[in-house]
Amino acid sequence: MKRRQFVLGSLATLAGTRQACGQQPQLVEPIHRVANAAASLEPTPANPLDRALSIARGGLASCRESVSDYTALLVKRERVDGELSAHEFMYAKIRNRKVVDGKLVQPLSVYLHFLKPSTVKGREVIYVEGQNDGKMVAHEGGLKGKFLPTVSLPPDGMLAMRGQRYPLTEIGVENLIVKLIERGEQAKRVPNVSCDFRKNAKVQNRVCTVLQVTQPKPMPELEFYQAQVFIDDAVNLPIRYIAYDWPRQPEAAPEVIEEYNYLNLKVNVGLTDEDFDPHNPSYNFYSE
Repeated sequence: MKRRQFVLGSLATLAGTRQACGQQPQLVEPIHRVANAAASLEPTPANPLDRALSIARGGLASCRESVSDYTALLVKRERVDGELSAHEFMYAKIRNRKVVDGKLVQPLSVYLHFLKPSTVKGREVIYVEGQNDGKMVAHEGGLKGKFLPTVSLPPDGMLAMRGQRYPLTEIGVENLIVKLIERGEQAKRVPNVSCDFRKNAKVQNRVCTVLQVTQPKPMPELEFYQAQVFIDDAVNLPIRYIAYDWPRQPEAAPEVIEEYNYLNLKVNVGLTDEDFDPHNPSYNFYSE
């Protein structure tokens, strides 16, 4: 099976890209504080995976019915070619894909502005489904950005995928929930899988329900040893996800495969076409 587990989404906002840059140092500690709280999870009674799937399906229905767009400060790290990256911080704007009576009325639209580390700071990316021959528009930040032009790249091409686990076309909370459901259905067919819940966890100031799935025995079709999903109780959407690989030794700690934190969630903020236009004067795609 291809290693395409939980798809990356982008939620949450800061007052704006420039303001977000000034708030970055405050974001690291809450991430670690949440991660260290997982030991307090407790098992639930029979059929916990069915309960988890019910929560996920409810979140998917809510997202499709009531969420048009959202903004985010996405903090992520991913293991690619055996190496775990440092946390990357990026400000994101997302418009959900909407289909009415079989007609696409709102394409998936993505804007990303990378905030740190310094190796990616200033990078901007835009992708709008069905536009630009299916390519994303991107430019580098930092010193490289002063010399390299704005380019159009296939989202799944070699350059766009460098250092990434998933193409940009798979971004979005709706896609994340779909994959959660797919993996939950798969886990039900595997013996000795456990699913635990904990109420009243927090990601920064957001109260969440935690779902933790553990698959103790490695199997070819499985993609993780343990995964934790933090669902924001107020909006019934996942805002944190982290997956671990099986421990290399019996007493060793499991290694992180991928981690995504979606901070300061705001939905239905009224994003427009201009938010996904590389000629937007507040962006730097074609600056001289």
